[in-house]
Amino acid sequence: MSILSVVIPAYNEGAMLHKTANVVSTILEENNIDYEIVFVNDGSKDNTWEEIEIASKANPKVKGICFSRNFGKEGAVFAGLEFAHGDCCAVMDCDLQHPPETLVEMYKLWKQGFQVVEGVKATRGKESAIHKLFAKTFYKIISDATKIDMSRASDFKLLDRQVVDAFIALPERQVFFRALSSWVGFKTTYVEFDVQEREAGVSKWSFKSLFKYAINNITSFTVAPMQIVTGCGMFLFVFSIIFGIFSLVKYFSGKSLEGFTTVILLLLIIGSILMMSLGVIGFYISKIYEEVKMRPRYIVAKTTDDNNEK
Repeated sequence: MSILSVVIPAYNEGAMLHKTANVVSTILEENNIDYEIVFVNDGSKDNTWEEIEIASKANPKVKGICFSRNFGKEGAVFAGLEFAHGDCCAVMDCDLQHPPETLVEMYKLWKQGFQVVEGVKATRGKESAIHKLFAKTFYKIISDATKIDMSRASDFKLLDRQVVDAFIALPERQVFFRALSSWVGFKTTYVEFDVQEREAGVSKWSFKSLFKYAINNITSFTVAPMQIVTGCGMFLFVFSIIFGIFSLVKYFSGKSLEGFTTVILLLLIIGSILMMSLGVIGFYISKIYEEVKMRPRYIVAKTTDDNNEK
């Protein structure tokens, strides 16, 4: 029988972990799906790892990986996929906002021959107006870069073993799982789901962390910001030609332009654009620096298998 590996990154999810393990295992067992659940403790500061160990002792099909520190969700997803042994692997959140019932539908579609089953959001759940605007802008940039509509994309998806192996083989260190799983291709289908409300604990994503997450993923997956810099340069070049011609016409007609304020404003505008452009270029250089160091995406401190070997 084929095995479904369910990879679940967990950061400070001690309050939800026990229920998540029980709900996922119950649903899969009721549908006669052989499985393993791989929890990845991403440097949590609460009792997440202790809860993973308890769940593993209660159910041998529950396994756990503990990072040496917080490496981020993308690193946790990679670790789970690398440690998973299933014929197909699903990735979902630990807070049950990704409905576990959808795993059954995904698995059936995989059985029909689909190698990538993408979970797309029918609704986004409760979000503030600022959050929705920010998300819309972010996905517009990513969609333009990938040529794939990612406005409803999520990390909730199922991948065939061949896709997982291709994904793990990617050498880059700065990864964006949500986009790369589409970029690798293969036979793909989609399943809609409604984002559920969190039952316990609080979201770990503040506006600051979401902004940082978006910037990192945009720069790691697309050169769009660099193209914006080029566009700004071309615009200023055209503007300078027009303004220069206008100034020369006024000068030779004896009506030189007056206005110290105008000169100052132009200098401020050009200077600001130059500084922002240098910032964007510097950010990409820092990404290159991080890539060439070839540091691992994550470091595993221990696993639940270590406990079993003792």
